Amino acid sequence: MDILYSVRRKHIASNRSMNDFDSLHEGVSLCCISVKNIVAFSMRTELDDTSGKTYGSHVYVADLNTPWHSYKVTSTNGAVTSLEWDSCGEKLLIATDGGSVTIWSSRDHVLNSWNYLGGTTFNGEAIISAAFFHPGRKISIVAEKKDSPIYSEKMNHIKFSPSVRCFGGSGAEGCLLITGTGIAGAVALDREGRIFTKTESLALTRAALSVADIAHGKNGEFVVAVSNSDVCRVQCYRVSVIFLDERLHITSQALPSFFLHSFNSNKHHPFGKVSGLKFVTREDADSLVVSANTQSGGLVEVWQLTERAVPIHRVFQPVQPPAETFKTVAWQYECSYTTSHSVTCVTTNKIALTTAAPPPSYVLVATSDSNVHCLYRDNLKSVGTRSLACAWFEDTAKHQRLCTQITHMDLTWLGCALVVVDSHGQLYLFKVPPILEPGVSMTVNVASALLDYCLVSGTDSWDVLVSLQSSIVDAIADRISDNFNKQPQAVQQYYYTAHLQMRMALARLTANGQAKGAELNSLLMLHAVSTAFTSLLRPSDLSSHEKGPADSVASLLNENQNSDIDKVLIHLECKEFTMEPSNLQSLQQLIQWTADLALNILARLPEQYKSPAGDCLKDVKAINTLRSLLVIIRVWGLLRPTCLPMFVKSAENLDVLLLLFKLLSKLAQGHEPDENLLDECCLLPSQVMIPQVNPTTAIVCIASPLLPYQTFPIQLEYGVEPDSLMFEPENTQLEGCLANDQSLDTIRHLYLGKQPFVVKQCCRCGGKTQVQLSTPRTAAIRAWDQRWLRSCRCGGSWRIHKYA
Repeated sequence: MDILYSVRRKHIASNRSMNDFDSLHEGVSLCCISVKNIVAFSMRTELDDTSGKTYGSHVYVADLNTPWHSYKVTSTNGAVTSLEWDSCGEKLLIATDGGSVTIWSSRDHVLNSWNYLGGTTFNGEAIISAAFFHPGRKISIVAEKKDSPIYSEKMNHIKFSPSVRCFGGSGAEGCLLITGTGIAGAVALDREGRIFTKTESLALTRAALSVADIAHGKNGEFVVAVSNSDVCRVQCYRVSVIFLDERLHITSQALPSFFLHSFNSNKHHPFGKVSGLKFVTREDADSLVVSANTQSGGLVEVWQLTERAVPIHRVFQPVQPPAETFKTVAWQYECSYTTSHSVTCVTTNKIALTTAAPPPSYVLVATSDSNVHCLYRDNLKSVGTRSLACAWFEDTAKHQRLCTQITHMDLTWLGCALVVVDSHGQLYLFKVPPILEPGVSMTVNVASALLDYCLVSGTDSWDVLVSLQSSIVDAIADRISDNFNKQPQAVQQYYYTAHLQMRMALARLTANGQAKGAELNSLLMLHAVSTAFTSLLRPSDLSSHEKGPADSVASLLNENQNSDIDKVLIHLECKEFTMEPSNLQSLQQLIQWTADLALNILARLPEQYKSPAGDCLKDVKAINTLRSLLVIIRVWGLLRPTCLPMFVKSAENLDVLLLLFKLLSKLAQGHEPDENLLDECCLLPSQVMIPQVNPTTAIVCIASPLLPYQTFPIQLEYGVEPDSLMFEPENTQLEGCLANDQSLDTIRHLYLGKQPFVVKQCCRCGGKTQVQLSTPRTAAIRAWDQRWLRSCRCGGSWRIHKYA
């Protein structure tokens, strides 16, 4: 368990004493990581505040790949006591000690701007715990078949009921809250944006509570564990929330409770205070981790809810038939771990990755001496211990590493990285050994299993990628590709885009993989363009709905090996390709990119066919897709000639589309290209100017080829891009290729100028796109923009970037 990086506040010299300066920023900071590896964290003063005038509570978000870019969500009057993401990573819940509960989501899916969706206030109540409703979807790796290459064998959809059901049985959106006076509150949001609230006491008599945690039961109920820090007792409740007739109903039922084992059996420490409660996973309500503090230090205990047989006196046993064994459930003490310093916080894994029972999980314990202890859940055996003191170099101001204290921490959804936040709101990221094989570094088998899980479940894989050694990246990529090729055809078609995104992310980790990443990006964009074009076509005859115009083109090209594009048009019903002229004209840039890609593939054929990066050249399906698109473009050109791609040609009478289709038809035959084809491709740059397609962009991020060459831990600062992580890949250009230094819109394939003022930039690959189009958008281009609204082509999150 090593510290990968730390992000500190800017240290400003002050005339105040050191203690006064620290008190300006001191406070209990919280953090929470979404399924997209976006961290939300709170702090007492704003990031750029050096005078303490903004003392309060402020919530920021940042992508773990670019943590120096942090963006403010909101400021609250009361202290933030709970931060939670929903299962999709779209909504953020913020609760305070004043009873305020607000739910936020990013505006237009960019990290810079946030929308207030709704909320409520429980007057006079301090929120001590919160959890979103479970949507009812759960995917786990089958423990016995985790090495199987088939997705359906390796992963199962586990039966799990939604926490709250709406009309039709679908899961409702909302959250459950626990207050410091023993009240359970529910907040639900409907599709119209209306807010529904309900409160109910956990027990018959209310009591003061200090710590609580919430878990999801398999049947849709919640299991709540609560405790008062002055008493070493833990009480549990089963809470059910029903949404009926536009009203919420809450019922609470008491479950068995227990007293801490160490306080009852140890006469030297008969008294202690419970400092934290955490279920082993949010979806496992049968295992609970309890932390407590005594005068001599801290301790952590693991308790398991088990079923016990209770003996019945023979007087109460019937004679006939034989008495059945009476069973009940009770908490059973399993193991404990002691520390010499008090425990400040505890965290565990968010989800159970495998179907093993009990699920493998870590227990992370932070102590008052700023140490983090990583323990394995089964017997609380230590996996590793690290101190925050090693996160700062000797030339750093001493107060930054001596006066800070860990206040909260959270594991990523895959459990491969831990984010720690201190009392000043500074972030630290630890690499954690994979839970599938605790205590060992990331191997090819474990990494490929986790990446396959990410591909199927949609979980972001960034924490796995930064844990990989560069020497095994290629082996993992080959394993991912082999597993994908073994899937049924329907499964491959469904996960094709996610598979390309995964391979692109792996390729970007090494310097020699940038060319392969560009090839994979071309395949992904080609698939997107083909889907967009074919979805615009409608059959003219109702009887041909089962076989649309695009399918007719593909079938015709497979049956007829004619390399003359004009002769192919004779066999087509051109009226099926009719579109509005305005839509055709708006697609001109995508049409241009398609033709430019065909030019680049053919021009690079002589030198790259035997190269490992030539994915487009060796993918017969991609070549046939290009041929189909050229046929569609040819037909559209008859309807609106201005939508055709433009070329810089050496001869005016040269028909470039005809030439491209002829050469691609020869390449699509599947065997090694002959000398005639190679000669024609060598002559292509002298006949047509070859434009540059998908140029690589410079990026400053953690997951880059420069990561292995850094000095760990990497010291970062809020608002300052580290020069040591600036990576600019080399663009391999053809001789005579038309290239320029302008920024390229990676989504719309438009030139944005040398340095556009405002762009949307990806936090993972650095790709840029326009924030808004200056011209009115047609239905076709709106559909294209919506395709990339939630995330970049690589799957990364967007942020608004303004050049100084």
